Amino acid sequence: MEVPADHAHGDWAANAAMVSARTFRMAPRKIAEAIVQNLSLDGTFFSRCEIAGPGFLNFFYRHEFYRAVLRDIRQSGKNYGRSNFGRGKRVLVEFVSANPTGPMHIGNARGGAIGDCLASVLDAAGYQVQREFYINDAGNQVNKFGLSLEARYLQIYKGEEAVPFPEDGYKGADITKHAKNFAKLHGDKYVNVSPEERRKALIDYALPLNIQGLQDDLLKYRIRYDNWFRESTLHQSGAVKRVIERLKANGATYEKDGALWFKGEAYGSEDFVLVRANGIPTYVVPDIAYHYNKLMVRKFDKAIDVLGADHHGYVPRLKGALQALGVDSSKLDVLLMQMVRLVRGGEIIKASKRSGKAITLVTLLDEVPVDAARFLFNLREPNSEMDFDLDLAVQQDNQNPVYYVQYAYARICSLFKTLAADGTELRDCSEEELALLTAPEELELIRHLSEYTGEMIEAAKNYDPARITRYALTLASLFHKFYTACHIRGEASSLAAARLYLCDCVRTVLHNVLSLLKITAPESM
Repeated sequence: MEVPADHAHGDWAANAAMVSARTFRMAPRKIAEAIVQNLSLDGTFFSRCEIAGPGFLNFFYRHEFYRAVLRDIRQSGKNYGRSNFGRGKRVLVEFVSANPTGPMHIGNARGGAIGDCLASVLDAAGYQVQREFYINDAGNQVNKFGLSLEARYLQIYKGEEAVPFPEDGYKGADITKHAKNFAKLHGDKYVNVSPEERRKALIDYALPLNIQGLQDDLLKYRIRYDNWFRESTLHQSGAVKRVIERLKANGATYEKDGALWFKGEAYGSEDFVLVRANGIPTYVVPDIAYHYNKLMVRKFDKAIDVLGADHHGYVPRLKGALQALGVDSSKLDVLLMQMVRLVRGGEIIKASKRSGKAITLVTLLDEVPVDAARFLFNLREPNSEMDFDLDLAVQQDNQNPVYYVQYAYARICSLFKTLAADGTELRDCSEEELALLTAPEELELIRHLSEYTGEMIEAAKNYDPARITRYALTLASLFHKFYTACHIRGEASSLAAARLYLCDCVRTVLHNVLSLLKITAPESM
């Protein structure tokens, strides 16, 4: 069954007769006639079923359905749209997880909006959800961070000519700022100590500041995590070593050229190195230990990672290793997010992350309202590339999608204020009064309101919070269409009351959608 694009063809349509033709060796039209002749719609919200074309079955709602939708919204209030679809299963959504060696970039801005809204969608669909940030505070990235800080620190006292900067080091202004502040605090105390002691002191000083900066910046973006999980704890607890030993014990490894390899081909990926010839594990080993912790130690029913598209080859490796450890790898789902291009004045902004001139999450939010950023980044499916139009994001007109939705909400609030000033208040309506809502614009609007819970469930099933932003845009559009066609002032009191009741239901659902996306619902604009 599906919802037809044209509701003249019914509120629901079924192709049962078409797909049964071969089985019954009968013309679809005859099958459809047999079904309709024996069909009972008693106790349903359907008034009739009609046969169309070669055998489509078109079902039409009774008017009681529309009234029941409005009653349900009024009764449920802020809980309208929520369901128990997820049956309380525990889900861990990990997203952003930016390296704490520098500021968050534009890809993290998209990942943050998608991950946070996905978590909200899953919560509304009846899952127990936790949000998690994985802090990469160990390994090669942190070593490179220390080398970059060391070079900038030594350059203060020895000059840039005497201290070459690492070729693959971090060139951002934040590195220079950390080195200068460290020098103000400690002077030249660490110039003549061993490189190991110097780098450790610099990392111990700068890394906590960066992590705190990540937390502060994400709070500005309205993202609050339940857990901040440190990679270093996996090393300290021995979890990384235990993973390697388990893989060995399970016969999933072999040695080659002095390195320890994982038998990836036996588990649906490719063979890859676990431990280098120098005895240092590769970056994927702590990640394996981390996901083992999610699913086996903390026993989440599902782990969802929101990652960049460059992790495409990494996912089969991770799943294969989990399988070799005896973990059900289907419990891990990875959402691969495509890249974002920033556009201004119709031109793509090119910036280099390595040179330190990339637009960061903070600089984006200095220019673009949080409401616009969160809405626009959730306007497309995660697996599609997107252009983020900086000019559109700051426009205060109906071309800006978030403004368009917020304006619909504000318009309803203003309507109630104006009518209240004239002595007209919102009140409950009788069934007879709600039965007066028969205009096509009214029925189409109510029909869309009825689909909100189903859209939430589909968004949760498909890990696609963009369904909810699209739903909101359609709801705003249908409301504006209704508002233009169906007047309240000057109508009979019963019809005016019923239309006000409908407006209040639209206001409730718009507020629920915007709250879910953590976007403000302004009462005036």
